[in-house]
Amino acid sequence: MNESSALAQRFRALAQSQPTHLAMRFGMPGQAEDIDFAKFWRRVERVTGHLQVTLGLHAGQRVAWLGLNHELQCVTLVACARLGLIFMPLNFRLALAELNAVLQDAQPSLLVHDDLHADTAKALTQEGQVFGLKSCPLVDLIATSSSKDLTLPAVSADADVLLVYTSGTTGLPKGAVHTQAGLLANAKASHEAHQFKSKDIVLSALPMFHVGGLCIQTLPALLSGVTVHLHPRFEAAAWLHAVSQGDLAERPTLSLLVPATLRAVLEHPEWPQANLQSLRGIMAGSSTLPVSYLEKFHARGIPVGQIYGTTETGPVSVILKFQDAMVRMGFAGWPHADLSLKLIDAQGHEVAQGETGEVCVRAPNVMRGYWHLGNPKALKGLQDGWFHSGDMGYLDAQGCLQIVGRNKDMIISGGENIYPAEIENALASFPGVAECAVVGLPDDRWGEVPVLVLVRQANPEGVNLQADAVLSHLQGQIARFKLPRRVLFMPQLPKSALGKVQKPLLQQQLLASIS
Repeated sequence: MNESSALAQRFRALAQSQPTHLAMRFGMPGQAEDIDFAKFWRRVERVTGHLQVTLGLHAGQRVAWLGLNHELQCVTLVACARLGLIFMPLNFRLALAELNAVLQDAQPSLLVHDDLHADTAKALTQEGQVFGLKSCPLVDLIATSSSKDLTLPAVSADADVLLVYTSGTTGLPKGAVHTQAGLLANAKASHEAHQFKSKDIVLSALPMFHVGGLCIQTLPALLSGVTVHLHPRFEAAAWLHAVSQGDLAERPTLSLLVPATLRAVLEHPEWPQANLQSLRGIMAGSSTLPVSYLEKFHARGIPVGQIYGTTETGPVSVILKFQDAMVRMGFAGWPHADLSLKLIDAQGHEVAQGETGEVCVRAPNVMRGYWHLGNPKALKGLQDGWFHSGDMGYLDAQGCLQIVGRNKDMIISGGENIYPAEIENALASFPGVAECAVVGLPDDRWGEVPVLVLVRQANPEGVNLQADAVLSHLQGQIARFKLPRRVLFMPQLPKSALGKVQKPLLQQQLLASIS
């Protein structure tokens, strides 16, 4: 059988070279199943057979996945790679209408689902939005399939294999298309970031419907022959139990967290006494990290590195390695070895070192483009091979990237540019502040003014937190024209599935309350 898929070849080789090495431990602590690389590959073959022989799928068709994290999610991705199919994980947190819109755009042929989302899958297939869409419980993928009658097609390294929709924090989700070569290039960049070792164990708990959960650590670790402990969902108690209990040699050495999950770990009652000696580092991503969170991990001797990137970039683009994490807190890091980086002004000209510009990247792990290239939304994809991120940042004298905010978030007040992240970072460790966000609201005199929204901590400092104390602190931290014109308090901030603050929605809420 001719195995032409470069992605699948890597897993076949691992099944042959280290068949009994643990590939995945799937499930919550105490309820997990162990899967070695030989067993992983046997499941890949069974799923491949089910997709081609039983269901009759062929190259180019899309296979959607709706469910919590599952080891078969990774297995199915590799099976799709063998057949030239495109794997398409869905955000199960979307409303039914939103999922329908994504399916209408991508037109998948198959919807694989877990038991928890069976009713949603049934509703989606009955809507009739996608002609010929079939649903399949994930257990059926390996229950009756056979690989005896397989005929593997020729699949090039440039073949599309992954279609991931953006989180849509600033508009409708867009489908980013990644190739097999792109995923391998991203795995190489991830290896550069983590320096995976044969005895490493990666704890993966973030949702794999995002490239963060799937492609920062999970898939790259597996491609490197490293063990992954996969949790169906993130739970702070389960995460802390996994890293602190049991035989030291079987505890995770690496994990990926985002601001919301970092906070959940830090606020859990088991955090102070948890034994974290197995961890050699935490990688973080998704959005700007409060320095106060970093300091608490660093105080325990655990460096928190940073991966900067987007759904469109694979996502590994800029890396703050563990050895730099404690002295470069708050920075995004340096480009990976195969990535070109430039910062440009509104006219498209590169800015000088130290000046703020839009972050643009070009690399082999950047997406091929947005799904349906004839669609007008593709116009904001790649420009001469460069992805324009919409993030604003600057490079310091050592070439280290600092992100200051989104260009869409930038506030122009009286002709001056104000980046919300500058104000938010100044409050990162202020007593009583759990979270904060700055947005611009219309103003007759200045055009726009910055408005600060705070979430109080659930402690005496938070209860007693007052706006004037916050403003007094900021006066010594930022320029006067950047000071918020209003300080408001909310019980929580609107967020996406990965914990990113949805600033357009926050603006809408504030405008509605003011009017």
